[in-house]
Amino acid sequence: MTLSVVKSIINSPKLVRLSTAPLGFSRCHRWCVSLPNMSSKSIPFASLTISATSDNAGKKEVVATEKAPAALGPYSQAIKANNLVFLSGVLGLIPETGKFVSDSVEDQTEQVLKNMGEILKASGTDYSSVVKTTIMLADLGDFKKVNEIYAKYFPAPSPARSTYQVAALPLNAKIEIECIATL
Repeated sequence: MTLSVVKSIINSPKLVRLSTAPLGFSRCHRWCVSLPNMSSKSIPFASLTISATSDNAGKKEVVATEKAPAALGPYSQAIKANNLVFLSGVLGLIPETGKFVSDSVEDQTEQVLKNMGEILKASGTDYSSVVKTTIMLADLGDFKKVNEIYAKYFPAPSPARSTYQVAALPLNAKIEIECIATL
């Protein structure tokens, strides 16, 4: 969100500053959009929460491990920020060689998830903390094969997920997965 949009939201005449949160939410300072004819007990439909008390507010930390393939460009394997870790897209490369484990989508999926596990571990978390994944496939026809392997790493409750077929992946990979996890 750009600064001008934030300023226009904050300077809107329909904003009300709440010093106590409605309906059992934790106490915080929150700018909320008020709706006509809403009682003070109503849950706001949009909010902007600002916390200046966190020691890590606004800081980001690079995560890197030699146990997973190095980034192929000007990006990090992962970034830790605001009690979350954001993993960049991971390929099915063997870390020591930088080559694909094989040409099969099953083997690449298994290697991608092993590589993700190493990055998560280096971040101080694991698969159970993953809240969102995005899978990119060279061929959506591989969806069922990928799901069978994926389910072994993410048992219920599974993270939220999106899966897309893409025109191409780096190094002609069959699959790439990125994720977000809590710390």
